[in-house]
Amino acid sequence: MTAETETHVRLATLRLLNRVVADLNATRDLKDTLQAVVDGVVSGLGFGVAAVNLVRADADLEVAAVAGNDELRKAMAGQIGSREGWDRILAAAEPWGPLRFLGHRSGQADVGDIPSWIPDLPIPDHPEAWHPRDALLAPLHTPEGDLVGVLSVDLPVDGLRPAPWRREVLGMFAAQAAIAVDNARLRSDMQRAVARLEREQLALRASEESFRQAFEYAPSGMVMTGVRGHEQGQLLRANDALCRMLGYPAPVLKRLGLGALAHPEDRPLLGGHLGGTVPVAGCTELRLARSDGTYRWVSLRTSQVADGLGDLRFGLTHVEDIEDRKQREQALVHEASHDPLTGLPNGRELRARLAARFGLKAGLPAAGPGGDVHEPYADEWAVPAGAILSMPEGAVVVVDEPPAAERRGVALLFCDLDGFKHINDNFGHHIGDVVLKAVAERLTAAVREGDTVARLGGDEFVVLADGIGREEAEEMAVRLRRALSVPIPAEGLAVPLEGASFGIGWAEEAAEPEDLLRIADEHMYANKRRRDRAQRRAG
Repeated sequence: MTAETETHVRLATLRLLNRVVADLNATRDLKDTLQAVVDGVVSGLGFGVAAVNLVRADADLEVAAVAGNDELRKAMAGQIGSREGWDRILAAAEPWGPLRFLGHRSGQADVGDIPSWIPDLPIPDHPEAWHPRDALLAPLHTPEGDLVGVLSVDLPVDGLRPAPWRREVLGMFAAQAAIAVDNARLRSDMQRAVARLEREQLALRASEESFRQAFEYAPSGMVMTGVRGHEQGQLLRANDALCRMLGYPAPVLKRLGLGALAHPEDRPLLGGHLGGTVPVAGCTELRLARSDGTYRWVSLRTSQVADGLGDLRFGLTHVEDIEDRKQREQALVHEASHDPLTGLPNGRELRARLAARFGLKAGLPAAGPGGDVHEPYADEWAVPAGAILSMPEGAVVVVDEPPAAERRGVALLFCDLDGFKHINDNFGHHIGDVVLKAVAERLTAAVREGDTVARLGGDEFVVLADGIGREEAEEMAVRLRRALSVPIPAEGLAVPLEGASFGIGWAEEAAEPEDLLRIADEHMYANKRRRDRAQRRAG
């Protein structure tokens, strides 16, 4: 698999992960949540079968949900394994991060009284192939460390042992699945408590206390929002877990409300949580401000609580901390779009940014000499000479073409290091990596704010500059070449660079992003050949 193909696969897997995690976050009961977990593994994570062994009240584990194979469902559904047996298996298995692998070669395949299923498959010859007696387990722990179940997966769709990145995705999904299962249980308990409160509120004050305790001591954040009279839309109560999460005392939270704490970009997502509005049942993800000035990603799940007559009493919102999950998702996105050595945008990200620029260029209103234009141009370099722009009160302006030296546009500076192979040959590839990192830092420091420095691979770098004139672009190339002329310190050595060749391409000369890359590349090689000839004549 090429790096580009693997990036495609990772991005596709990330999209599927987002989809199946979103399914988990939908409001559902425990049974539906368990089925969503195994269905998500089979539909989105690259395994043929999956099963969830749920911890029961007596601590033993029961196969509560199965997906992917009718034979497996018939053989496993409802089977029970002892907690002691599961603890022994998980302790003996090979750790793969948060996962546990039972390999057929190590003798770990003897699972004792734990429910098991061996697919009827031929024994593979390839050492990395998946063996019928291999098993991969994902313990489902709550954020507090309690085991709520074990997710078992089998039959990788490619027939191989999962690669590290696929294991990481499965581990991320298992973490979210554990929270979803735990929340489903909590939601079930809360619903039972609320139902009991509604049935007995006139006669049994103990039901109010039961609900209060469930609310106050819930392990995750909870808020109650008013729905009647002057309380409508106001935050009535917040539990200790939410106060600890956001760093505010309960009276301050009640005074501020969720609307004031939401990130400005996320406030439209709050909807019914804003003052003066009845809370609407549903789920959303947004950022809430903490007392230290930082923001934290949370998931809000709201339900409407009614009394015995069906009248709304209050909105009950579960506030779940999802900061770690968001950071992992962002890390996966960054990994797919950035060079792992230098941290610069990679070729895929550069092409995406170029495509956005060319998409904007293609979307401008058509105009030519004598043609009326009723919308402002988004880019100065795209306005054709002689165009007539309609102005307020009937006035018109004819756009004169500025001198070539004064025109500003989108430039692509293609950079290739001269003689970089000699550095790898003479100093070693580890020194070469140090040099590439230093080159990335120097290029980034020498460009303008807002310009993009990307690494295409090897010793090829690209600078994407918007709103720049031709003379300014040439000066930038000279500035960058000078920045790379100073030897680079690496492990006590001063590693000299033989130089760098630059070629400049302009968006106005290209129809597509790849054309612009090709033009800049050709100009770079033409400049490199001219410099080589000049050096030979001088020598």
